Amino acid sequence: MAKEILYRGQNIEELKKLDVREITKFLQARARRSVLRNFDKIEKFVAKCEKKQKKGKPIRTHLREMLIVPQLIDMTIYVYNGKEFVRVTIMPEMIGHRLGEFAVTRGRVQHGAPGIGATRSSAAMSVK
Repeated sequence: MAKEILYRGQNIEELKKLDVREITKFLQARARRSVLRNFDKIEKFVAKCEKKQKKGKPIRTHLREMLIVPQLIDMTIYVYNGKEFVRVTIMPEMIGHRLGEFAVTRGRVQHGAPGIGATRSSAAMSVK
């Protein structure tokens, strides 16, 4: 038996049926304000994603500030991180967050061994 997934006491399937503006009742304050200001942008993005998904094309976007709404659940979206498109699979726990939070822009730094010219003292050494 599959566990029922809830978001703020509501079933995910019920939330998917709601309009973007009706979902704001279940979001936190900052996300709610963002949705109410940009509901037309979000509706266009969701429609575009659904259309591309039906055709089987990958969904690629630069819109890192786009808020994740229930209609996007179970979609795979490639989000630009400044260098490449990072694959993000939308899960129910991501509702209310932004796409950019899941496409990290800064990678982990791995330093190598220091070479000649790394410090002032090594500049005086002869090169062999």
